[in-house]
Amino acid sequence: MQGQAVLVTGAARRIGAAIARTLHAAGANVVVHCHRSIAPARELAAELNASRGGSCTVVQADLLDLDALTRLAAEARAAFGRLDGLVNNASSFHATPLGEIDERAWKELMGTNLRAPLFLAQAAASALRETRGAIVNVVDIHAERPLKDFVVYSVAKAGLAALTRSLALEFAPDVRVNGVAPGAILWPEDGKHFAPDEQKRITAQTPLGRLGDPADVAGAVKYLLADAPFVTGQVIAVDGGRSINL
Repeated sequence: MQGQAVLVTGAARRIGAAIARTLHAAGANVVVHCHRSIAPARELAAELNASRGGSCTVVQADLLDLDALTRLAAEARAAFGRLDGLVNNASSFHATPLGEIDERAWKELMGTNLRAPLFLAQAAASALRETRGAIVNVVDIHAERPLKDFVVYSVAKAGLAALTRSLALEFAPDVRVNGVAPGAILWPEDGKHFAPDEQKRITAQTPLGRLGDPADVAGAVKYLLADAPFVTGQVIAVDGGRSINL
């Protein structure tokens, strides 16, 4: 990926940061997107720039703002004079049990998980076509098997899986579009979901018998961006086999 430039949304922390580090280690220049996590985003950029000067920059944008998506795509391309990859990683995640769903939750979850990837891909289309680049969407295994009490999130990720396949047709033959569907990788930090007993149940339900690591997702993203020239319209599960055992 030497000399290539990749925009990673939600890259300040957790899986997004692992993706940014993995792509950077492969030689890519990285545009780290964040919304509120500006401090960790700058820390990550400083870390990457310390290992290779001028190889990482930070762009802040609210993905629920359509005008901001146009600006984000333009700034990402301008940062290194080209754009070879877009990783739609940013995601809102919280429960929406039936009977408690309101318009605010709908707009937030659909906005970050589905609307933003669509409009950001559209805004970045010309830049990606110029470099015959690639898009990777971070989906979820629950796009195929909905998670109870997470109605809107599950629907949004199902839409993102469908969007991945649709964009693969729309962008062909110039730009490849694929997805990665993580299983249990990191538990939510807020502690509101997945009590210890539930965590144990999910781990036991995973054929490989353990949680995954952010590096597992990052490696799959790198494969789809850099090492899969004849792969498009696919969503790869990175879940320790859990999706075949639900």
